[in-house]
Amino acid sequence: QVQLVESGGGLVQAGGSLRLSCAASERTFSRYTVGWFRQAPGKEREFCAGIRWSGRSTDYADSVKGRFTISRDNAKNTVYLQMNSLKPEDTAVYYCAARSGDRIQTRIPAYDYWGQGTQVTVSS
Repeated sequence: QVQLVESGGGLVQAGGSLRLSCAASERTFSRYTVGWFRQAPGKEREFCAGIRWSGRSTDYADSVKGRFTISRDNAKNTVYLQMNSLKPEDTAVYYCAARSGDRIQTRIPAYDYWGQGTQVTVSS
């Protein structure tokens, strides 16, 4: 059982930056593919970014491409989401999720473990 804990959320003005962290409880976390998802009020949860276990392959939703960067430090069992040029429409609860497969998946059911989420609010 992998436990994931997100942190780094908060309130930021439009154009600002935040870095989210996803810390895992298990040393074998380096074998997992990790995704960041977000859910805005009244909307479905959606894929933002993903990274394979090696860190050599990433994928992004079109809405965040060029502004968000996903990375990981397997020695620290942590995955990061650097968010730049934030917009009010980025306001959401952000979740990290892990799956044991090697491929980045954008579908929610493909992920086995989820964190509790961290709130990101971008003011205009």
